[in-house]
Amino acid sequence: MNILIVGDICGNPGRKAAKKYIPQMKKKYAVDLTIVNGENSAGGNGITQNSLDELYQAGADVITSGNHIWDKKDVLQFIDREPFLIRPANYPEGAPGKGYCIYPLKAKNIGVINLSGRAFMPPLDCPFQKIDEILRELKGKCDTIILDMHAETTSEKMAMGWYLDGKVTCVVGTHTHIQTADERILPQGTAYITDLGMVGPWNSVLGVEAERILYKFQTGMPVRFELADGPNVFSAVLLTVSDENGNAEKIERIMIQESETL
Repeated sequence: MNILIVGDICGNPGRKAAKKYIPQMKKKYAVDLTIVNGENSAGGNGITQNSLDELYQAGADVITSGNHIWDKKDVLQFIDREPFLIRPANYPEGAPGKGYCIYPLKAKNIGVINLSGRAFMPPLDCPFQKIDEILRELKGKCDTIILDMHAETTSEKMAMGWYLDGKVTCVVGTHTHIQTADERILPQGTAYITDLGMVGPWNSVLGVEAERILYKFQTGMPVRFELADGPNVFSAVLLTVSDENGNAEKIERIMIQESETL
């Protein structure tokens, strides 16, 4: 089984790149399931019904998110009725939406979980305690389990990877928009990468116009972030999972850097 896991989609440029490259990747690698982080898919912050629909049309099956999930307030109108859109599970009890889903695939059940880190992030419940709770709930229900760990620091994401080694199939990090080069299978069999990277403007600072970010750093003044133009980058991993036991067999980085604007 081949699972494509795609990094943070940044606004309209990212959605265009997703529409272009996800179908190509699905054909090239015979992808069975596509998981996409969509928390920045609407204007660079948040998600709307339109941006969600575009990701599904591009070929996404499950949409994960992160700390920007609530930035577009109309998400509250549809998050509870979307079975495969998830938000970090460690939001306090009573938050809209859900923190994991089970996707049926070829007589298998694929569990996809979303968590948020707490270092330099909004204060949420402990992700380590929450993942223990979720794994108890999923026991015997899933053949494969994948976690999107949406966190700022590499240390917190790596700690979660080691904590879950042998307990889940794969842990991928998101949020920093910079793809890391540490993909591996951990000793107890869990596939891991610290950050998937992003899908969006390549000549930018995390998708935003570089000039605006430079002004903010140089002056300390607030600025309105605007997504950059130009060529895009498409960042993802291809996870190969055993059909027999649901274990990770291989994790491979994918990064496509465009030379011209879409």
